[in-house]
Amino acid sequence: MDIGISCPRRIQNTKVSPPAMADDEKPEQIDQLLATPQLAGALDSEHFRRFLDQAPIALVASDMRGQERIVYANPEFEKISGQSPGELEGQQWSALHGRMVESDVALGEAIVGGSDYLGCFSIGPPGAEPAIIDIYANIIEDDDGAAIFRLASFAPNRAALESEREALASQLRDKDMALKEIQHRVRNNLQMIAALIRYEARIAGDSAARDPFDKIAGRIEALQLLYRSMADDELGQEVDLGSYLSQIASHVMRAHAREGITLDLKVDAYPVSVNVAMPTGLVVNELMTNALKYAFAKRESGTISLQFHVDASGCRIEIADDGQGLPDGVEWPRPGKLSELIVRSLRQNAGAQMLVESKPGEGLRVIIIFTRRAASVEADASQAAAD
Repeated sequence: MDIGISCPRRIQNTKVSPPAMADDEKPEQIDQLLATPQLAGALDSEHFRRFLDQAPIALVASDMRGQERIVYANPEFEKISGQSPGELEGQQWSALHGRMVESDVALGEAIVGGSDYLGCFSIGPPGAEPAIIDIYANIIEDDDGAAIFRLASFAPNRAALESEREALASQLRDKDMALKEIQHRVRNNLQMIAALIRYEARIAGDSAARDPFDKIAGRIEALQLLYRSMADDELGQEVDLGSYLSQIASHVMRAHAREGITLDLKVDAYPVSVNVAMPTGLVVNELMTNALKYAFAKRESGTISLQFHVDASGCRIEIADDGQGLPDGVEWPRPGKLSELIVRSLRQNAGAQMLVESKPGEGLRVIIIFTRRAASVEADASQAAAD
């Protein structure tokens, strides 16, 4: 199988020792292992061997005193090769499966004939996808300089790891493109649905008959703007709430244009999770639509104010008008209505607090407050894990 990995040719034959690899190129775990004091004596220790059993790299050792034989292989080596420690102990290095990628040198021959970095090898259980592994071999000497152990260590090939990372990155890019395409289609479908509802509203007749159509269309258009804002974020997880609220405000003012009614808009740029932006946008859409339709019914002019500010304490949204206020006995949101469900969603998703103030002849003001932490994508992930 061609996986596009370039391996340096370190071994020409079993008689030639390859040049040493630079210390900063050698995996850190191998450097630490070779730097272990009294490593030669440690390999004779059953306690130390149990420690090697937990090592994150594959290791095989042979005893060179007398006829050289393998005396140790750790579980990590069994994972990559399929050869168990019991199967290898007492065997020569030729018992190891695997061959060099570029020169087809057998793994056992390479270990016996070389030292330090040997090259990259293809290793794996029979019938399984082989792994590409960098191999290192070192001679362990006693205090008198006599060779007593040979230690072979096996580390994931850097080029193979880079290839896997590139493949994963490519998959993520493909999924991101697919997600953006889905968002684009949803946005277009919402636009078409809203246009159909607006058409039905125009032919419905009087104002009372048109009102339900207008509310539904406004909510759908707010969602359409959300999907447009999501497309601006690379991961589609965050929305600039200030920009999103500005788009909703402008859209509502155009959809329900009334001469003499002005918009006072002041917003900060701040990213929030989609699950916070959605109910927030729907609440703003609802309040501004109601203000344009009802707050100035007996007036020729008026002002709607939308402000969103962020500071160290959190996020504060204020939607207000200087119209006639709510009628006596009427509250917002009305219990049992969709607006109440939207407000409940905002409270649940952002832990939002809401203050509603209304006085006859002085207008309506709604203040929404939530913490920066509650508005973050991380808070969404934590909530999802808890659920």
